[in-house]
Amino acid sequence: MLSSAALWLSARLPQQCLACHTWAQGGPLCAACWATFAPHGPSAPPRCTGCGLALPQGYSGPRCGACLRQPPPWQACHVWVDYAYPWADLLTRWKLHQQPALARPIAHWLGADAAIAAAVAQADVLVPIPLSRQRLRQRGFNQAAQLTALLAPAKSHPMALQRQQEAPSQRGLTRAQRQRNLRQAFHVPAPAVLQGQRVLLVDDVLTTGATLQAACLALQAAGVQEVAVVAVARTPNS
Repeated sequence: MLSSAALWLSARLPQQCLACHTWAQGGPLCAACWATFAPHGPSAPPRCTGCGLALPQGYSGPRCGACLRQPPPWQACHVWVDYAYPWADLLTRWKLHQQPALARPIAHWLGADAAIAAAVAQADVLVPIPLSRQRLRQRGFNQAAQLTALLAPAKSHPMALQRQQEAPSQRGLTRAQRQRNLRQAFHVPAPAVLQGQRVLLVDDVLTTGATLQAACLALQAAGVQEVAVVAVARTPNS
């Protein structure tokens, strides 16, 4: 994993924009691509506070019909962008192509989002979705733990939630398959630390919500007061 000095230097050296590949400085996207692709305040589409999906234009209410019929186990869900170009490429580079330095600009973008910043401020503890031991050894870092450490280092508790089994990869599975895959996948090794706390559960990508749901249920069983979730990106419905 890169040292803090290397992370500082990488953010200041010229680099190719991950979208258009022109040379830029100060971040992984040039100013033009940032203006084109980044969500922009009031003009960004409202998102369901249950599943994080973008709501249709003109839709009234904080939750989509599916989440009204079957509410998720968490109190609120905050998502920054859709898992689409160029964000999907950036997230793949970050966690699968050994580019941990991308965590810093991503955390900066999340912290600049008003709803996510409020969720961080209101939480007592930030808990990242843990990786399995095998995946952590292969990757060398947990991307969600990087985010909690950058968003709120004093509140970050990377060991509060742990995986108790080596579950197969979730990529390409349906929601039902993911849920079966994750039954009793998580546990809280020290429940007393989280009892009565407001927990913000952090992950990089929300797809079906099965991973976050399993983690949320484990936290609730440990006695947390409430759980909210934050994800960088949400896979749109096909």
